[in-house]
Amino acid sequence: MNGEGRVLKHLKEHGAITSWDAISLFGITRLSAVIFRLRNKGYKIETENTTGKNRYGESVTYAKYILTE
Repeated sequence: MNGEGRVLKHLKEHGAITSWDAISLFGITRLSAVIFRLRNKGYKIETENTTGKNRYGESVTYAKYILTE
């Protein structure tokens, strides 16, 4: 299974994925490129901007990709 397949499987099983999930679970550093290819294949994936805290306690915004099939 390639990275695209792993991301798709994760989306189907968990409903969503972030860049940190992709890096830590699969070693994928360009999640947005994988999401782009999946969208081109017809998968309905929405982007939700989420706010959280980084390791220094600062607010950061990051993308959370949600499968909406």
